[in-house]
Amino acid sequence: MTAPFFGGCACGAIRYVCSRAPVAMLNGHCLDCQRSSGAPFASGFIVAEADLQVRGMPKTYSLRASSGALATRSFCPQCGSPLFTRGEANATFLSVRFPTLDDTSAFQPMLDIWTARAQPWVCFSQAIPHYPQTP
Repeated sequence: MTAPFFGGCACGAIRYVCSRAPVAMLNGHCLDCQRSSGAPFASGFIVAEADLQVRGMPKTYSLRASSGALATRSFCPQCGSPLFTRGEANATFLSVRFPTLDDTSAFQPMLDIWTARAQPWVCFSQAIPHYPQTP
């Protein structure tokens, strides 16, 4: 994925632009990712928060993730679209949900994490590494 790239929520109340390419692109399979995405896993890309400019005011909620670390999730207060996640272990980085991209075609997961919590019927790509927890 090349920078800059753009995205936002479903209703357009929250928009972002990222000035640098992501550090990583991944699928998260922990129960928290499943619940917050409403799907068997959450796909996203990792960027430095300093590289992301956000227009609009997302709402946040925090909880203890499967790792035991605090995770703060952001979403649009108007349409409910999940947007960003910040973990306390790497607080200067954000995970951004890939469906928020204006052009999703450049998203290519590089790894699967928390596969120990994956649903048994999920099919993993053999082209990328899988980690039972966070590497």
